[in-house]
Amino acid sequence: MLSYRHAFHAGNHADVLKHYVLARMLGYLNQKDKPYWYIDTHAGAGCYQLDSDYAAKNAEYATGIARLWQRQDLPAGFADYVQLLRDLNPDGKLKFYPGSPLVARSLLRPADKLRLFELHPTDFPLLEANMANAGRQALAQKGDGFAGLKAMLPPPPRRALVLIDPPYEDKQDYQRVVSALEDSLKRFPTGVYALWYPILQRPEPHQMVNRLKTLPVKSWLHASLNVHRPRDDGFGMHGSGLFILNPPWMLHDELKTTLPWLCNTLALDEGASFQLDQLAG
Repeated sequence: MLSYRHAFHAGNHADVLKHYVLARMLGYLNQKDKPYWYIDTHAGAGCYQLDSDYAAKNAEYATGIARLWQRQDLPAGFADYVQLLRDLNPDGKLKFYPGSPLVARSLLRPADKLRLFELHPTDFPLLEANMANAGRQALAQKGDGFAGLKAMLPPPPRRALVLIDPPYEDKQDYQRVVSALEDSLKRFPTGVYALWYPILQRPEPHQMVNRLKTLPVKSWLHASLNVHRPRDDGFGMHGSGLFILNPPWMLHDELKTTLPWLCNTLALDEGASFQLDQLAG
């Protein structure tokens, strides 16, 4: 099943949460001199044009990144993420939105590496093109990111941030995520693993999170954001979450401040809410 195209959803509330937290985690990893790898199992196209037919169809970015990128009262933690948006759109018009590979590339240092996987036959050539200027620092591979992750671990520098962000168009992805993390922890127990997931009116996301909380790690962080109440017909995504294994230790305290602000900024109705909990090692 390869019908999912992230271009339809680029810059929406889920991207804002995911990419803001990703930028902060990379910033924390950069505080140590030792290099690391960024591994993205479902990298997408890398960058998206918001006035394209795909993005303009639902214009989800209008209630996502469009509410943040020109504000002057952003919490301090949003600086790297929003500056990337401004660098991509120097004329002040919101036209381009970075996917997670471009967010990472903008923050990685010369000694750090990107390892990117994408299976979609249309998105992969776009990913290659968007990473062309990165040279040997970035390696994009056409293939299943769950399978490719096994070959990457443990990484040579023994430091890595892994982002797992499947489309979940196949219900088996919820099980594959848990299995992939179980295997990854055996191969590389000290890695930082960030999993994104949609919040839907179905049991699989909740069941998956409960299973993730039983994985053998000393610390995890779970952050979620709902931007509106569930629809009466039961369809659609009303929020998203991130489950992070071995998170940077300062991230929880930062999110205690920024998540309430982000919830208020992106809220579409009185059903907006957030959740933040952790296991501290």
